[in-house]
Amino acid sequence: MPDEAVQRKLDALPDAPGVYLWKDADGSVLYVGKANNLRVRARWYFGDEASGNPRLLLLQRRIADVETIVVQSEAQALLLENNLIKEHQPRFNVNLRDDKRYPWLAVTVQEPFPRILVTRAAADDGARYFGPYTDVGALRQTLRVIRRIFTVRSCHYDLPRDAPERPCLDYHIGKCKAPCVGWESAQSYRRMIQDVLLFLEGKTVEVRARLRERMQQASAAMDFELAAELRDVMKRLDQIEEPQTVERVGGGDADAVGLARDEDDACAVVMRVRDGKVIGREHTFLVGVEGVSEAEVLTTFLMRYYLPRPRRARTALLPCPPADEEALRELFGDAQVSVPQRGLGRRLVDLAEQNAIHLLETLRLETFEGAERAEDPVYALGRDLGLAAVPRTLVCADISTTQGRDTVGSIVWFENGRPRRSEYRTYKIKSVEGQDDFASMRELVSRFLGRRLAESKPLPDLFVVDGGRGQLNAALAAASEAAVTTIPFVGLAKREEEIYLPDRAEPLGLPRRSPSLRLLQRARDEAHRVAVTFNRKRRAARTITSALLEIPGVGPARRSALLERFGSLAGVKSATLDELSAVAGISRIMARRIFEHVHKDG
Repeated sequence: MPDEAVQRKLDALPDAPGVYLWKDADGSVLYVGKANNLRVRARWYFGDEASGNPRLLLLQRRIADVETIVVQSEAQALLLENNLIKEHQPRFNVNLRDDKRYPWLAVTVQEPFPRILVTRAAADDGARYFGPYTDVGALRQTLRVIRRIFTVRSCHYDLPRDAPERPCLDYHIGKCKAPCVGWESAQSYRRMIQDVLLFLEGKTVEVRARLRERMQQASAAMDFELAAELRDVMKRLDQIEEPQTVERVGGGDADAVGLARDEDDACAVVMRVRDGKVIGREHTFLVGVEGVSEAEVLTTFLMRYYLPRPRRARTALLPCPPADEEALRELFGDAQVSVPQRGLGRRLVDLAEQNAIHLLETLRLETFEGAERAEDPVYALGRDLGLAAVPRTLVCADISTTQGRDTVGSIVWFENGRPRRSEYRTYKIKSVEGQDDFASMRELVSRFLGRRLAESKPLPDLFVVDGGRGQLNAALAAASEAAVTTIPFVGLAKREEEIYLPDRAEPLGLPRRSPSLRLLQRARDEAHRVAVTFNRKRRAARTITSALLEIPGVGPARRSALLERFGSLAGVKSATLDELSAVAGISRIMARRIFEHVHKDG
């Protein structure tokens, strides 16, 4: 529950749209949110629905004040929220991973002789803006291409008022036609700028058509020098454009948005389709998305990155309906926003999502490997856990069950931070009836340690159990029974990734990107994978065995042969008579008996 001061402010909130800012005791903004009804939305943070979200519980503990701003509509609230997030950079909001201002290309069409500039902000000054470019290398490449194809002036003179006496070097090397000294008319220069704008919009087909028409006109007028220049421009355009074409698609202009997320990180990708061709890909990374719905993440991306573009495609193809969809549609104006389910639109969104997944995997790999290069995760783990020895070898134990049946356990072995699969072990839990994770963990650890001691095999430097305090205490009890006192034990709870230590009352929380936590997570996830795989195999064997036990003449040998061939009862049911009779030890008559039995209920 909020304190009295906050509660009084909550009680006084209006039933109106607006923006709320949660603040801590120092007055720093923790979170900025928008609401169609401020009174209802702000109270939600202290209700039962928010109590199960660890992120919101942490936010609750830090809230000391709330500030609200009332607006006239939900669309205005969405815009105000976006501006306030940019200004305050709250910790608990979803944010762009690199939230600096990305550069834009500005074509100063409001000037008599326009220039192309790089700027960090898109202003309402009459210029045409293209971007933002999250990849500065792509921006530089675009500039190089434009300078190579078109004769755009690079000087900063305020033409025609402020002009030099003679042209610069660009004129002498063919990069400019010297409009500064009147050697190119404003009309000719403006026509070239129109081609530049079409090129930046991805409409290269139109650029080529315009160039070809002007070349033919110049040739008809016996201006062969101009015709040759235009021919050379078309050749350079062909050379530049060809490698940019990724995939031919039907339709006109569209932006396909893809989204991928992993824990606290997300990647959003925009595939730009112009004149039926995918001509480029733009992306950005977001952080703070854990516990946030995909619809809300998508809305954040559209508001913070995509919506501010002065010129967008008229159609935006999205992977899912965004949050605040009606407000977004109002802000998009006449642009069409759709969530395609099939056909070309769906394929474009899938293509964008594939790119997002690839980029996010690359980011996570680079982040993890960078952390490993900066500090060996094995040494970091020993230091963070306060171990007396470096845990060069560690094992992780996990239990998997299906409603108390087919309970199994797995133990995976890691050496110097890498899995050693030859030391993996799986167990059928024998002494536990029903679902009891603590007793199952105790049996698993006891059998593993007993076998290692009996075979005089080395014990690991660290024992990790998948679970919290209960699983850890069960493992410690098993180690005590086996008289193993030299191995440190820890538990890794999956929900909040907290580490439980035997001699520490409160769990240890490590940064999400710490090499130590990453190593523990990798071991835990691998143990879980092995346990679940073994559990499924046991369940499939039990299912097919129980069903085939009722068939006269099908004994253990034939049941094993069927299980090995078809894998499950569903596999046996889908098999034909010929496939059944092809199994070793099963005649045609026996195959028919099995076929009729498994299909007797329809």
